Amino acid sequence: MVNQQDFFRGNPQEISSDLQGLQTPEGELYLRFFLPCQDEFVLPAAAIREVMQQPPDRITAIPNASPLLLGTINLRGQVIWVADLGQFLGDGTSLNTDRPEIPVIAIEDQETILGLAVDRLGEMEWLDLENLQISTTIPDQIAPFVQGEWVSLQESHPALRLLDHVAILRSARWAA
Repeated sequence: MVNQQDFFRGNPQEISSDLQGLQTPEGELYLRFFLPCQDEFVLPAAAIREVMQQPPDRITAIPNASPLLLGTINLRGQVIWVADLGQFLGDGTSLNTDRPEIPVIAIEDQETILGLAVDRLGEMEWLDLENLQISTTIPDQIAPFVQGEWVSLQESHPALRLLDHVAILRSARWAA
């Protein structure tokens, strides 16, 4: 059996100061991702059921379905729709489906699941909701689906928009 002296070989004061240097993340965890037009968005990690790389031939096209829907996939025995998020939000740039894998973010609310196909995935990041601002420069067609944005001082990343996953799931656009 390991006693405390064997287990704790470092200087307790050094380890204590190292632990004090660690910072607790502030805010909530979000997934960053990009649409084909290179606009960057985030979704709350709590709303995401799974993130996957899906081969295009594993997305089954469904005849007469909405043009916003790429098809369906089998997610551990459950069939879910996969949507082109860029097209849903009015992005004029088509999603490139001629590649080995398409990033799909499966969002969920009250047992409703939808896969959102995006151009590429970014990092997971802690963002503080206190710094979230009301969006003033977003196009009207995406306004119902954006909760706000974090404005950056860097010109290369002007704004990071927070999407409302519930509004996306419940949208009447899927019926069109």
